[in-house]
Amino acid sequence: MINPREPVAKPPGAVVEGEAPDLGLPVQACLFEGKLDPCILVIFGASGDLTARKLMPALYNLFLRGALPEPCCIVGVARTDWSREEFQRRMQEAVAGQEAVDMSRWPEFAPALFYYDMDYQAAASYQALGEALAEHDRQFGIGGSRLFYLAVPPSMYPVISLRLGEAGLSKEGGAGQGWVRIVVEKPFGHDLNSARELNRAMHRSFEEHQIFRIDHYMAKETVQNILIFRFANAIFEPIWNRGFIDRVGIIAAERIGVGHRAGYYEEAGVLRDMFQNHMMQLLSLTALEPPSRFEAEQVRDEKMKVFRSLKPITDPNSEENLILGQYAAGEIDGQPVPGYREEKGVSPDSLTPTFAIMRVFIDNWRWQGVPFYLVSGKRLPEKRTELIIHFKKVPHSMFEDIQMGPIAANRLILGIHPEEKITLTFETKNPGAVVCLRAVTMDFNYYQNYRGPIMDAYEKSLIDCIQGDHMLFWRQDGVEMCWAYFSPLIEECETCAFLERLIHPYPAGTWGPDEAGRLMRELE
Repeated sequence: MINPREPVAKPPGAVVEGEAPDLGLPVQACLFEGKLDPCILVIFGASGDLTARKLMPALYNLFLRGALPEPCCIVGVARTDWSREEFQRRMQEAVAGQEAVDMSRWPEFAPALFYYDMDYQAAASYQALGEALAEHDRQFGIGGSRLFYLAVPPSMYPVISLRLGEAGLSKEGGAGQGWVRIVVEKPFGHDLNSARELNRAMHRSFEEHQIFRIDHYMAKETVQNILIFRFANAIFEPIWNRGFIDRVGIIAAERIGVGHRAGYYEEAGVLRDMFQNHMMQLLSLTALEPPSRFEAEQVRDEKMKVFRSLKPITDPNSEENLILGQYAAGEIDGQPVPGYREEKGVSPDSLTPTFAIMRVFIDNWRWQGVPFYLVSGKRLPEKRTELIIHFKKVPHSMFEDIQMGPIAANRLILGIHPEEKITLTFETKNPGAVVCLRAVTMDFNYYQNYRGPIMDAYEKSLIDCIQGDHMLFWRQDGVEMCWAYFSPLIEECETCAFLERLIHPYPAGTWGPDEAGRLMRELE
């Protein structure tokens, strides 16, 4: 058990001091503000892949940095018949399998891990879990605050949330009770109707402020930096509009195929898997108006205005604003890879799209007439996530008589993965007596001259959940608004007549089907 009576070494307060030896300047990395409330973290699905690959490594890294609450205990629950010792051993193996992890302090961390096997459907299991949590509260003085993390298939969200409510485990603020929160991962429904039904089911036991709908894209440092870059720098926000920006590209490319997710992906496809959530979040951060304060509800209010202003794609059959594709056999790094229909668990005549490029417009004053190109797909040449801001060309060139050719427009790239950086391309003169222009690029690497701790998306999300900060999480009206935009489009695209005619194959390792070339060239 991690407990103040058994203190562990940690940095003082909430700030870790680092050093930038290149410049000799101090660097501060703010892990969190104030003091985190003692709590019990309960992970449903603790024997699953998400817990082993993401959650437990994140929790252990937070422990190493002194960024877990004290006291704190981690309770894993699942249907698997494990003992507590078996759970601790398997979690140790999972964390040790991560890259460059200091396992020397695992013996200090392991006593915080508990495990209970349970039937997710049985009310008696939740009563027993409640008794166990109450015992942990009394024994270690935690104070009744609990975070329930649902690392289970989305079909189990309504069942588990309902049973938690029936057992009284969703109540907060009563005698001996602190806060109670529940975390769910995407997908938040399959369409608009199912998203609304999921919301109703969860609200039978939990209030909206208790629900955290996680989108790990939003917890990436450079995604959060979009708002800082826009609103903390006076040189950019005045030109962040239709008067100066010609077009915007948002790319989230993946090299991997469907892998072990074929069962899910066959039901989802690229529009549900990426566009309805991740791509909409990146779009909203790029396009939103300045909130009056940097607070969760005000930022999410501005996102909603963007979602409401999206101009619907009314005729996907025209392929003017939407192109879909599915990867065929090809090569990645010179190695042959199978096509989507050849993947294990995929129907040999599947019409599920694995690639999409959309051109969308935002019907408001700031962005009227500016196209936003959204691109995402599997088995593309590289894994890359970035925002590309193309500024307009100069309205008049005084250099035409010098015959230097066209002057390239300025371009700003906000890199999210694999390089977290900002690059700005602009024109300058080449040295020499002859006037020759050349395009140069200024680069800023996000971690340049920084030696503090680096938190991954799940570490940041877990701290925010414990703090009760909703800034990086979906609000239900945003979920429903995005489904309201995409559901009619997806339903039209899923008709057999549409897919058989308009889903285009592309070789793995290429940038989508040839039919997408027009929109891709407009994006470049």
